[in-house]
Amino acid sequence: MSKNDSLIAVLILRCLITLSLLGTTRLNSFNMFCSEVYAEARPEVFPGTRTHGSDRTMDLGLAEDHFSRPVGSFVASDIEQLKLAIEECKKLILELPEHSERQKDNVVKLIHLRLKLQELKDPEEDEPNLRVLLEHRFSKEKSKSVKQTCDKCSTIIWGLIQTWYTCTGCYYRCHSKCMNLITKPCVRSKVSHQSEYELSICPEIGLDRQDYRCAECRAQISLRGVPSEARQCDYTGQYYCSTCHWNDTAVIPARVIHNWEFESRKVCRSSMRYLALMMSRPVLRLKEINPLLFNFVEELVEIRKLRQDILLMKPYFITCKEAMEARLLLQLQDRQHFVENDDMYSLQDLIDISTGRLSCSLTEIHTTFAKHIKLDCERCQAKGFVCELCKEGDILFPFDSHTSVCYDCSAVFHRDCYFDNSTTCPRCARMTERKQDEEELDVKES
Repeated sequence: MSKNDSLIAVLILRCLITLSLLGTTRLNSFNMFCSEVYAEARPEVFPGTRTHGSDRTMDLGLAEDHFSRPVGSFVASDIEQLKLAIEECKKLILELPEHSERQKDNVVKLIHLRLKLQELKDPEEDEPNLRVLLEHRFSKEKSKSVKQTCDKCSTIIWGLIQTWYTCTGCYYRCHSKCMNLITKPCVRSKVSHQSEYELSICPEIGLDRQDYRCAECRAQISLRGVPSEARQCDYTGQYYCSTCHWNDTAVIPARVIHNWEFESRKVCRSSMRYLALMMSRPVLRLKEINPLLFNFVEELVEIRKLRQDILLMKPYFITCKEAMEARLLLQLQDRQHFVENDDMYSLQDLIDISTGRLSCSLTEIHTTFAKHIKLDCERCQAKGFVCELCKEGDILFPFDSHTSVCYDCSAVFHRDCYFDNSTTCPRCARMTERKQDEEELDVKES
């Protein structure tokens, strides 16, 4: 970009900021103000007009009605005429004194001319609010001031003058005019049908195996950047073009599980969306993928114990009227899998474990649950146990740190008593004896 183009771009940006601050509700009044300022302007670019050297400053083709909504069809000459007017306006801006009022006025004119040109190229027809394409569910956006980038053409979306859509599933954004060019299916469909991660660290296959083409759009790429730069995705290990890979970064699941490494790595756009949608899904069974991780990460052992305790508390809550009314289990609604099992983790769980955030929140919830069972609720207290081996001490619960639980009958004992006693569990012995008596009675009756 030349120095002159940079200067014009800065001036236009200042005016666009003013337009965005005005808002869409006041845009019409702003147009009326500009029309009054340039009411004496005479056309000099369009055919059929006459020019005078002294009026060159204001003669930019604005005397015609270029700000009204287009009616009917337009031929190519209309667009060409506007392009000529824009170039003439740019030259004039550079000739006028810098920061002068006349220069600012002409920058506003240039903005209006470009708005008109954009309107001719991409007329605002009555676009539907919802469109379905390649399993995307595109919703028409209402925001006019938020700056976004089109995922298809990689250019800025000017919400003030352009219609654009966002997929409600994978948050793919694009211009209305780019929708028919989309070839990438919605990533959420992949998440629904294949909820699993690539668990090999950057499984590269090489550019030659990809025929020196982008793994997604098949455009030609090379490491030298000719004709397009090859960018590697650390998640898939494949190479992509600059259109499909914007150097976005994300935490890689394979690096977390195998190396306990949380540094963000560069990934392609589709991988970024997939990882974002999978972030909270509990699909990682650590004790099968990498059981040794628990030997080296103390925080994982702590979280596993808290989760096991919560599963032991769950039966108390689902049979307690007060707990159901207080909806205690809803404190874990963002991590529903914590009340279903103790071995499945999401990537977000592991990230929160590494930062210490999960340990703090889960410890607080564990304390609240234990307080309800042991102190606040008489019904839950009545479901406690007395150690039948020593018959001493307070009421015991299976989630207490100093207790052990019989795997057969779920009776609770002091940990020291249960491991030191060489006899079988008293409760199991009674149950076995009762069962034998019932069988003998049935034999006698028959």
